[in-house]
Amino acid sequence: MKDKIRTLHPEKKQGVNISKEKYDIIRNAILCVLQRQKEITFMNLSRAVEKEVNGNFDGSVTWYVTTVKLDMEARGEIKRVPSSRPQLVKLA
Repeated sequence: MKDKIRTLHPEKKQGVNISKEKYDIIRNAILCVLQRQKEITFMNLSRAVEKEVNGNFDGSVTWYVTTVKLDMEARGEIKRVPSSRPQLVKLA
């Protein structure tokens, strides 16, 4: 059985169990994008991660970006820019 990770949620909602391998791929892509761009909208983050993984990802990139982004927020690695509309995210 492949390794799984239980994701966290910044609002203490229940996380989900996902493949550790997929988690790491998306997490690393999010970090790469945020190191290049100081702040980015969530929609553009999803698009940039899609380009970063370059079609070499099995599953819905947008779903995984949402899930991993929330987990990274809960762990204090990234944060939302307060009062931003649309939502902006950046490295913590």
